[in-house]
Amino acid sequence: MMSGQSITDRIAAAQHSVTGSAVSKTVCKATTHEIMGPKKKHLDYLIQCTNEMNVNIPQLADSLFERTANSSSWVVVFKSLITTHQMMVYGNERFIQYLASRNTLFNLNNFLDKSGLQGYDMSTFIRRYSRYLNEKAVSYRQVAFDFTKVKRGADGVMRTMNTDKLLKTMPLIQNQMDALLDFNVSANELTNGVINAAFMLLFKDAIRLFAAYNEGIINLLEKYFDMKKNQCKEALDIYKKFLTRMTRISEFLKVAEQVGIDRGDIPDLSQAPSSLLDALEQHLASLEGKKVKDSSTAASRASTLSNAVSSLSNTGMSLSRVDEREKQAALEEEQARLKALKEQRLRELAKKSYPSSGTTAASPSSTSGGSINTTAAIDLFSTPSSSNSTSKLPNDLLDLQPTFQPSMHSVSAPPLAANTWGGFTPSPATQALSSTSLNVDFESVFGAKSTSTANSVMDPGDFDGLGGLLKPTVALQSQAHQTSKPQPNKLVGEDLDSSLANLVGNLGIGNGSAKK
Repeated sequence: MMSGQSITDRIAAAQHSVTGSAVSKTVCKATTHEIMGPKKKHLDYLIQCTNEMNVNIPQLADSLFERTANSSSWVVVFKSLITTHQMMVYGNERFIQYLASRNTLFNLNNFLDKSGLQGYDMSTFIRRYSRYLNEKAVSYRQVAFDFTKVKRGADGVMRTMNTDKLLKTMPLIQNQMDALLDFNVSANELTNGVINAAFMLLFKDAIRLFAAYNEGIINLLEKYFDMKKNQCKEALDIYKKFLTRMTRISEFLKVAEQVGIDRGDIPDLSQAPSSLLDALEQHLASLEGKKVKDSSTAASRASTLSNAVSSLSNTGMSLSRVDEREKQAALEEEQARLKALKEQRLRELAKKSYPSSGTTAASPSSTSGGSINTTAAIDLFSTPSSSNSTSKLPNDLLDLQPTFQPSMHSVSAPPLAANTWGGFTPSPATQALSSTSLNVDFESVFGAKSTSTANSVMDPGDFDGLGGLLKPTVALQSQAHQTSKPQPNKLVGEDLDSSLANLVGNLGIGNGSAKK
């Protein structure tokens, strides 16, 4: 017995993965060699595809046809039919419209899987099942609607149809019902998940199809005594066939009950009284000029018709309750799925938000007693937005060394909008010198600033190249060990000629002393 995905299944799925066809890949996954019904996730995906306008419906349908034509495995072929049936029932209507527009659908009348005894048995049901799907598509082509999806009730499609159209439509619904009942499976033959899945789809179609059939018969009976002779003859023949099919549908529902379908999901079929058939036959005989019984009066016919319509209406109500119960169950299942997805989404959001409760500045070394230090990290390369942020930035850095006190030079010029240092735009900051710190005069040590160099780059009055951050200050505690040496011969940086003259003068005095 075959079980699990075969190598052929994996190769086929991989080929479609390479070509990028997600629809064809899903068709392969829904129709694998596993002896089980197509997986719900694959069916849901394909059903959703029929609602997408960018999906090629003919290509989707052809992918299913190819699975039935190019495979000799009964499992693959059966699951392809089941997948097609699912999409005809639950998919967008344009899918069944395309099937109805094709000249040929499934050509499986001679299909036979000779791989084993189970293949022989299942091949019989595959041939019957394909005939029903073909008939379902043909019926849609004839009436342009699906009998299993039409509106029902007093104002439904079958109840409001005129006589001529009704007489043409009833044979179509009879043919579809015959094809469904010809599946003719017993409880002992439902031995695997594949045929069980097909039977469940046929069971649901049988309930809805017979409900439409039943309403058509009610409409037919209500119009019967006002019909012409030829119309009455056709209507009588339709009613007799209906009684036969009611017996067959009862047997079909018994099989459903035997395989474990809930009794509440199986409708109660109430047959019309046998006296109705006699009344219909006598009325036709009277139209043909034959003798009729004296008891066949207008009053008796009306009473018999009323009882028959009431009985068939009860059957229709029972069928509708089953259909509504199925819809309610599907709705509850969908709500449960949405609730589960919502809870899963909330859990994912909670997991994502948990790490972000602490900033990146928090580190294992900054936590104590299980608490997380959420102090914002200092960005050394950020652009200060105000004078307050600029004045605080060096304080925060230098506070890490308690033996030093920060000191900054005031910058009186407005900040540059952009400069050669990659967009670094300092803001003016002014801070008073602390009475406990010693300010080292860099100009007295290295001389005055060169105006030529500064002018080639930028105005030194507009920008302090050190930013007030890297100029060191020495605390009072180090004054005993470090003292600044005065520079007696200070160069005048503002005038280069004056500086040279000063140096020459000093040298001249020295030379004169030497000569003396």
